[in-house]
Amino acid sequence: MSTIQGTTELGPTTAKRQVYSPLETYWNAFQEWRKRERRRTELCRLTDNELMDIGITRGEIDYVASNHSISPDPLRWMSDIGTLR
Repeated sequence: MSTIQGTTELGPTTAKRQVYSPLETYWNAFQEWRKRERRRTELCRLTDNELMDIGITRGEIDYVASNHSISPDPLRWMSDIGTLR
């Protein structure tokens, strides 16, 4: 008969088990769709002059709203390309 002295703890190297969940996939897609629609609605509410100020046209709203890498904030664009000091 043997006894174990002490406890064994699983550290941060233990990976979580991923479980495929179609419901979670649909939920995440729905949440992304909602975010795009919110962005599109906010941009559509701007006047043509306000859109011109941030460097987009009314025809580009759907494209800008659906791409995460594009920010409607021109200061962010300028800092990303290094023109803002």
